[in-house]
Amino acid sequence: MNALSRISEAITSDLYLDDILKFIVTVTAELLQSKICSLMLLDESSKELVVKATQSISEDYLRKPNIKLGTGIAGKVVQTGKELTVADVKKDRRYICTDIACKENLCSLLSVPLLYKGSVIGVLNCYTSVPHVFTAAEKKAIRSIANQAAVVIANFKLVVESQVIKEELEARKLIETAKRLLMEQEGVSEREAYNRMRQYSMNTRRSMRVVAEAIVLTQKANLTELKPMFLRSK
Repeated sequence: MNALSRISEAITSDLYLDDILKFIVTVTAELLQSKICSLMLLDESSKELVVKATQSISEDYLRKPNIKLGTGIAGKVVQTGKELTVADVKKDRRYICTDIACKENLCSLLSVPLLYKGSVIGVLNCYTSVPHVFTAAEKKAIRSIANQAAVVIANFKLVVESQVIKEELEARKLIETAKRLLMEQEGVSEREAYNRMRQYSMNTRRSMRVVAEAIVLTQKANLTELKPMFLRSK
């Protein structure tokens, strides 16, 4: 089974995203006989590239600092959306972590952007330990792998975002229900009901959702003697 088929099979499996990304860099490293293969994702808030997966066990590389967008080789690749090759990272002035490159004996580098719907979300880096001229076939294969990685990452983000939205809607619905119950039981206004819930949330350091759940569960169980303090009239 070739590298692309193995990666496709992993993507459609029940593996977690971190495991899939680790598998992708491992297979890519095997394909190019790379010393180190790493996948970095762009943190939109800090505008930095963060190593998310590598097959390397090097402590120095694992502690590699984040790279600012537009700086270094990887930063330029993400900024421009165009791949870059470097003959020897130890001698290229654009490369930032030359100390790690020397210690790990890294040489040639192929850095390919992770593109999804026209946006660059990260980069796939392949390092060799000896001088290497990356062939057109190798570049094509890495582009395909990078595209597969970009799709699985983007899809995972969509799933997470949709789950967050779903949970937010459920929480809002629960809070509205609890507020209505509090208004009916205590004969208070909507504003007063909400303020009581919010104050109790702040005092107990519990989320509004947890507070709302307590109100609803108390009502369902009809445990009026166990009313939380915020349900009782002053």
